[in-house]
Amino acid sequence: MAQSISASRVATLVDGFSRSPAYAGLAEALTLLIGDGRISLGTRLPSERELTDALGVSRTTVTRAYAALRESGYAAARRGSGTYTTVPGGRTRSHDRALLPRPGDESAIDLNCAAASAPAGIAAAYAEAAADLPAYLGGHGYFPAGLPRLQAAIARAYAARGLPTEPEQVMVTPGALSATGIVAAALSRRGDRVLVESPVYPNATQAIRLAGARLVEAPVDPGGWDLDAVAAVVQQARPTLAYLIPDFQNPTGHLMTDAQREEYAAHLGRAGTVAVVDEAHQALALEGQPMPLPFAAHAPGAITIGSASKSFWGGLRLGWIRAPHERMPELTEARVAMDLGAPVLEQLALAHLLEAGPVLPDQLSRLRAQRDALAAALREQLPEWRFRLPTGGLAVWCELPRPVGTAVVTEAERHGVIVAPGPVFAVSGGLDRFVRIPWTRPGPELEEAVRRLATAWHVVRDRPQPADRARSRVMVA
Repeated sequence: MAQSISASRVATLVDGFSRSPAYAGLAEALTLLIGDGRISLGTRLPSERELTDALGVSRTTVTRAYAALRESGYAAARRGSGTYTTVPGGRTRSHDRALLPRPGDESAIDLNCAAASAPAGIAAAYAEAAADLPAYLGGHGYFPAGLPRLQAAIARAYAARGLPTEPEQVMVTPGALSATGIVAAALSRRGDRVLVESPVYPNATQAIRLAGARLVEAPVDPGGWDLDAVAAVVQQARPTLAYLIPDFQNPTGHLMTDAQREEYAAHLGRAGTVAVVDEAHQALALEGQPMPLPFAAHAPGAITIGSASKSFWGGLRLGWIRAPHERMPELTEARVAMDLGAPVLEQLALAHLLEAGPVLPDQLSRLRAQRDALAAALREQLPEWRFRLPTGGLAVWCELPRPVGTAVVTEAERHGVIVAPGPVFAVSGGLDRFVRIPWTRPGPELEEAVRRLATAWHVVRDRPQPADRARSRVMVA
C-alpha cells in the first residue's frame, strides 16, 4: 500500500518557500524535499484543495506547482488516485552498479553503505558556491592544500573543539579515504608495521596495505577498547602508525572517553607511534552530549582525518588532513603524486556549510529518529539479536546467536535488502557472528528492511550449517 503525506506536514516542510512567484517557489521547495528523501518516492501528495487550505495560497498556485513537478519528473498523476512523487531516472538513479552485490539489486533496500541521503541545505550551498565561483576562474584552479577559505573554516572548527589549529595545518582532499592513502604513503615505508583496529572500516585498511605496510591487529570488543591489550600489542610490535576511530567507531559505534584517549596516546607515545585518527563520524552526536576532546589534544603529533561525507553528504567527496606544521611538506609531496587538488565548486559549497556549523539544521534529529526506528524494529522483529545502541554515528553492530552472519546477509539479498556481514570488517578473518545495519534510510524503509532480515534469519536459523560462504564485496562507507 502506497504511503501518503498530510497537507499539514507538507506545509511545515515547505515553510518559508519563495513567493516570487509563489507557484515556482512551492515547486522548487517540493523538488528539494523529494530529491533529498524527506518526502519518500511513491508518496501520495495531498490533494490540491487540501494543500491550498494548509498553505493559505490560491488554488492556482498549487495547481501550477504540481504541474511544474510533473513536467520536471518529480511527480506523476495517477488517474483517479492522485499525484505521487517520483524522480527523473527512478530509484536506480542513486545506485552505482559497482556497489551492488548482484545484478538486478537496484530496487533493493540498500543498507550496505553507512552514508545518509543529503540533508536540507546541500542544494542551497551549491547555489551559493556557484555564485562565488567566478572569482576563481581567473586562476589555474589547482589548490593542492585546499582553498584558503575552506582551510580557515576547518581550522576554526578544530579550535572550537579545543584543538587550536592554523589554516596552514589543513590539507583538503577528495574524501577521508584519499586522506588515509596520503598519510600512509607519506609516513610509512614498505614493510612498516601499522596498528589497525578490528573490526574496522575496510577501505582504510586496504589503503594502508596499498602503501606496503604490514597490518598489526588491535581488537575492539563488543564492549569497547581493551587498552591493556592495546598496550601489549604496541609494546611488542612498535608500529610506525596506528589507525584508530575513537568517535563512534565504524562499525561498532563506540565512543572513546577523554581518559581512554589520554591512556591510548601515552601507549603510542612511548613506542614512538604516530596516531592517525579518523574522525569521519565525530559530528554525529545524536543525544546532544558534549564530545571528548579531539584525540590530537592528547597526542600533539597525531594526524587527524576528517570528512564531509557523513556529517553532510557523500556526494561532496571532500575530506581533510589536520597535521603538525612539520608534517605538511611530506604530506604535500605524497599528495601531489596522487592528485593536484579537490574540485573548487565542492570546496566552496563545503565552506558555506561549515561556516553555518558542523552539521545542518535537523540533520541530527533526522538521524536520531531513524536510529530509534531501526532499534525498535530490531527489538520487535529480531529479539534474539543483541546490540548496543550507539549515541552517535550511523550504524548498529548486531551480534547473532550463531556465527552465520554471511549466510543471513546472502539470504537477505534474496528478499531485497542489502547489509554488510561482520567478516567484511575483520582484519584477519572471523566476526561472522556480526552484521552491521546503518540507520541511513527513512524509518518506514528501515522497518521493512528489518522485517526482511527477520525472514532471512528464520530461514538460516533452522539450517544445521551455514549454506553460503563469504564472498568479496565493494564497500564505500
